[in-house]
Formats: sequence, structure tokens, C-alpha cells
Amino acid sequence: MLRNKEIRIILLLYPFLLLVATGGALLISSLAAIYVLVCGVVFASVHFLFITWRYKEMAKLSSYLREIIAGDYSLDIRDNQEGELSLLKNEIYKVTMKLSNYSNSLENDKSKLTDAISDISHQLKTPLTSMTVMADLLSNSTINAEKRKEFVRNIQFQLERMDWLVSSLLKLSKIDAGTIIFKKEKMNMKQLVEDALIPILIPIELKELSIEMNGIETTSFIGDKNWTKEAFINLLKNAVEHTNAKGTITIDYKENALYTELKIKDSGSGIEKKDVPYIFKRFYRGSNASESSVGIGLAMAHTIITSQRGDIEVESEYGLGTTFYIKFYKEIRN
Repeated sequence: MLRNKEIRIILLLYPFLLLVATGGALLISSLAAIYVLVCGVVFASVHFLFITWRYKEMAKLSSYLREIIAGDYSLDIRDNQEGELSLLKNEIYKVTMKLSNYSNSLENDKSKLTDAISDISHQLKTPLTSMTVMADLLSNSTINAEKRKEFVRNIQFQLERMDWLVSSLLKLSKIDAGTIIFKKEKMNMKQLVEDALIPILIPIELKELSIEMNGIETTSFIGDKNWTKEAFINLLKNAVEHTNAKGTITIDYKENALYTELKIKDSGSGIEKKDVPYIFKRFYRGSNASESSVGIGLAMAHTIITSQRGDIEVESEYGLGTTFYIKFYKEIRN
């Protein structure tokens, strides 16, 4: 405390002022001088004790801040008393809580990044290993032409799968990073669903699936056309993959004052009850997932829809099919 220049000045100034005041009082009477001297000493002592107390409190705050810098956010210094120090303690506590939340968020992001890298490595390792084996087999001159064509087709399939996976991960990372600004444009629901069906018409025809669409043709909603179409493609693709040959996929859409809803129902194999809470989790593959599934399509659809103030829910009964409910809420204007 004595290293503080201001304190040293006060300690030098008090005796001088006390002597001056006592000398002035002595001109009146010795009793007045004694009274001024005693009052001055008492005042100086009380003031010095108060300064000492404040320095101890400041020392506690300094120690607390050092612990915060070291990463310890567990201390609670909130003070419900009135005064500048109490206000300062409460403000420091608020900042500490924000730092704690930020630190936890960083740890969660770090954990998610580690998990994502691990998952991506795992997903890429399988096709890479497969292509390496087939490339080695192709170098064997004794393999006939038909077998060579089969290996080439398999390599092409694995490359396409890797391309889709990397492309999907890049899209998800852009959304997570907040670098994508979703457009707000009015879209016709029926037209957008029909556009989303185009890329999967071939597997629909091969499995002889029936597509039923019901709803008022003028049903519309506000959102980003390209990104929403991407989400619908993944949901419809999931329905096609899990619906048996000659099955049915029913698409219903409706609109009310609060939201526009799209319902995609398939007559497929359904989802086991234990898998339902996790189907939107990235890289999660349920017990009924196809061999080609990497568990990212539904996760992408969920991210795109919820990023546009939408909501998606699922109902499923194993062996009887699955239904997805997608809602796009309308903006309420005052």
C-alpha cells in the first residue's frame, strides 16, 4: 500500500495540515488546539483504516482476477451491499460468467471439431481403402475385361460418394460458420417439391414407387429457394432409400396464418424407437440405415430448415413407415 504515490502524499499532507490547524487553534486557546489535534488524529486514523480496508478488498479482487486469467471461473464474489466496490464486484462477476460461457462454448466447439474430423476421416477411409484395393487388382494383367469394368465402376461410385460427402460437409461448415445469408423469397411449395424430386426420379422409377401429392396449389412460404430445395432433396432421398419396391411416398402441404407445413410420409421400413432421437445427428447411422448411408443427409436438412426459423419433426413406427413434418413459420408484423 505504501508503494502507492497517492498514499505517500496523503501521509505527508495529513501531519502538515494537522500542525497548521493546531497552530491556528492555539492562537485561540490551548483547549481549542488540543480539541483540533485530537479530532485530526481520530479523523486521520479512521481514514487510514478505511484506506487499508479498501486496499485489502482490492487485493482480493486482484487475486480473483488472476484466478480468472488462470481459467478458474468457480469463485462467486457477488455482493448485495451498496457501494462502489459492491457494484464493481457484481460487474466483474457478470464478466466472469460471460467468460465462463464463452470458454465452455469454445470447448464444445473444439470437441465438435475433433469429433467431426474423426468422423470425416472414418467416412473417407472406407472408400479410399476400397479404391486402393481395386486399383491394385486392376494392375494385375490376368484380370479379364469384364472384371476390369466392374472395378472401374466401383471406383467411380466411390469417387462420387466422396465428392458428395465433401460437398455436403463444406455446405454444413459454411452454415455453422454463419457465412451464409439465407435469402427471403416467396416460393410455391408444390413447385419447389417437384424441383426437388427431379434428381431422384431415376431411383423412383427403378423401384416403381408411387408419389402422391396433396394440397392447395397456391401454398407458399418465405425462404431461400436453393438451400430449401437441398433440404427437400435429402428428405425425399431418405424416403426413397427406405421405401420398398412399389411402395408409396405421400407429400402433403398446407398453409395457415402461423406457418406453412410440408409432410413427407413413406411406406418404408421405418425407424426403430431407440434411433428416433438421434436421426438428425451428424454421421449417426441407425440400425436400419442402408450400407451407402453416411448419416449426413438428414443432419443437413435439419440444419438448413432450422437456420431459416423453421422446424422439423419425425414420427416413425418400425416396419410401418416414417413421416417428416416441416414447418416454416411466418413473420409476425406489427
